[in-house]
Amino acid sequence: MAKRLAGRIAFIAFLVAAPAWAEPPTTAVIGTPSQPPWSKLSPGQRAVLAPLGAEWDRLDHIRRKKWLLIAERFPGLKPDEQRRLHDRMREWALLTPEQREKVRDNYKEFNQLPAERRQAVKQKWETYNSLSEEEKAQARRDGRLPKPASDPKPTPEAAASRPAATPTAQAAP
Repeated sequence: MAKRLAGRIAFIAFLVAAPAWAEPPTTAVIGTPSQPPWSKLSPGQRAVLAPLGAEWDRLDHIRRKKWLLIAERFPGLKPDEQRRLHDRMREWALLTPEQREKVRDNYKEFNQLPAERRQAVKQKWETYNSLSEEEKAQARRDGRLPKPASDPKPTPEAAASRPAATPTAQAAP
């Protein structure tokens, strides 16, 4: 009787534990391997990633991996592209986690737009960037953007899906 009871207990324990074994491993297990802390980066990597230095050790491994890939491409960029990337890194470092998530969502949404609509958003963004600081402030207060010279007529489906996405999020991993 004791053998039977022990067998049943072992079988029940197996059934209880089986779902845990059946679960696929998480990305933490099979995903991106551990990435180096700030102190282990090369001097070149630290120079490129300097705007992120203060928070590097708090970034998850996937984000570190993305930034390290960007750092690899950095030397091949033109000087003005390097400056722009550093500016965007500094801006990124100042964002709260909630703001970063919003930027990521906007970026995903922007990339899912039809090509014509993406181009229209880019044109509006370029028009906005060409404004003086006073005109930008006025446009923000009014909640409007000036129309670009060649603003295409929106299609009914494009008009129905007005995203809050902007192309500035493109450098945000």
